[in-house]
Amino acid sequence: MCGIVGYVGDRAATPLLIDGLKRLEYRGYDSAGVAILNGKGIETRKAAGKISRLEAVLASNPVSGNSGIAHTRWATHGAPNECNAHPQMDCRGHIAVVHNGIIENSTSLKARLVELGHKFVSETDTEVLAHMIEEAFDGNLEDAVIEALWQVEGTYGIAVVSSDDRDKIVAARKGSPLLIGLGDGEYYVASDASAILSQTREVVYLDDGDLAVLTKDGYRVIDLRAKDLERTVHKIDWDLSQIERGGFDHFMLKEIFEQPETIENCMRGRLLDEEGTSKLGGLNMTDEELLKFDNIVITACGTSWHSALIGEHMLEELTRIPVEVEYASEFRYRNPIVNDKTLCIVISQSGETADTLAAMREAKNRGARTYGIVNVVGSTIARESGGGIYVHAGPEIGVASTKAFTSQVIALALLTLKIGRLKDVSVVRGKEIIHALRALPGQVKEILDRAAEIEEIAEEFKRAQNFLYLGRGYNFPTALEGALKLKEISYIHAEGYPAAEMKHGPIALIDEMMPVVFITPHDSVFDKVVSNVHEVKARKGKVIAITSRDEPSLVGMLDYEFRIPQTVDMLTPVLACIPLQLLAYYIAVKRGSNVDQPRNLAKSVTVE
Repeated sequence: MCGIVGYVGDRAATPLLIDGLKRLEYRGYDSAGVAILNGKGIETRKAAGKISRLEAVLASNPVSGNSGIAHTRWATHGAPNECNAHPQMDCRGHIAVVHNGIIENSTSLKARLVELGHKFVSETDTEVLAHMIEEAFDGNLEDAVIEALWQVEGTYGIAVVSSDDRDKIVAARKGSPLLIGLGDGEYYVASDASAILSQTREVVYLDDGDLAVLTKDGYRVIDLRAKDLERTVHKIDWDLSQIERGGFDHFMLKEIFEQPETIENCMRGRLLDEEGTSKLGGLNMTDEELLKFDNIVITACGTSWHSALIGEHMLEELTRIPVEVEYASEFRYRNPIVNDKTLCIVISQSGETADTLAAMREAKNRGARTYGIVNVVGSTIARESGGGIYVHAGPEIGVASTKAFTSQVIALALLTLKIGRLKDVSVVRGKEIIHALRALPGQVKEILDRAAEIEEIAEEFKRAQNFLYLGRGYNFPTALEGALKLKEISYIHAEGYPAAEMKHGPIALIDEMMPVVFITPHDSVFDKVVSNVHEVKARKGKVIAITSRDEPSLVGMLDYEFRIPQTVDMLTPVLACIPLQLLAYYIAVKRGSNVDQPRNLAKSVTVE
């Protein structure tokens, strides 16, 4: 969940590393630091807080050299302070390590190192790695790193430098993403391509168990037995402008407003209008194989789990295949019932979410066919799954996911359409769904053009302490997602609930101070939700309703109303979530929150 960047070449390393860290700050922003090989030894500079604090330290106390490593942290072990910031050093100050992940056996390793005379200064598990490499070092850095990693249990993405083996970076990966950037007489290591995109577009993705050795003369990828490995060079095809704000006040707002385009991108080339079905080139399954599955398991975390719940409704309605949605963090510790007749769909924006990746591997080990829905090309889930869909939402920098969520829902709709048409869904129904899909980008733009209406509602409720979000059917997951967005960025307590379940507990909370957001477009369960609106109004709750047309049954019941366009039931969450994203955004801004970097959160959760 932290950010790593490293450089070796002939240019000054510090500016390149700081530029990379700034592009990685969305992955962690508790503290930051650099370690530079200055020709005589290693110099470090660290600071608690955001990267601007580190820049101030470097301005007053510069450091120069042609190679180095840097890190921006999301704290796991140890408080977010300067001492615990990376890079972490060995006893002599000759080895520096930056690390993403968790060393699960750090306590026992540390105890052994202390017995050997090593002195620890931080609370981090990462410092254990530095001392282990120091203990193993005999003149060759990669050999020492290999020997240390054989003793490690847990996950890591690391970059290491040593003043005793100069102008070299050793990087290794297990469970935490890492890639190499290729330049002309210079090389980079990073946890995310965005860190180095301004310098190179050619990258090599490391797999679990890979170790890379970088010098200005070239790079090698080896395994933990020092055997050379071949890895493919990939070309990054997105632009630097996509990870810049482009005139918007925040990345989150930019990404909300990009959704007409990102939804279109997810569908592009995948709809077969005349046949009323979809074409999924990355499926890697024949129609016959698709039809053999007896059940489907979808596993994900956070916002992706909410998209999975919507997918469950879609798939069961149109394909009549039993679907179970699992939290990835729970799935991996259960004894799940999956076999070779199970299709396991894993959903992750980054394609690196640790729990989701582990769940996918568990399902594969039990014989299930795995299918990934991810946004990041070249990510681990994309490489290890049996097939899948890239959602093509482009880089998502805001920690609270917006455009990736709607694209995931579209991807699930495309898969549903494909399987449904192979089963009992008629071509007429298929064409109806395709027509609705093609209309979505324009309908989303229509909603975004009225964002000022949502901002007015946000002004009214910016001081609220609690929110309740209610929906039924397809829009119960939408309620969960709306509540999550508000919690993530405004720090207001919010709950999403099935509207009918409100009377089984949450109704006790409702009074004149409680805003209740109803997601109630005119769908198959509309009439049932109306009765729940009446129950809230009878208890003086403030009703904010997301509706789709004028309804006499709601007259006098709504304090605030926002209309979305009409669509087929299965696609209403795509339209209904847009005003909920905007509501969370505007409330957070009016409360003075940092919406792009909310406290305690990071973008890519690569630790358990």
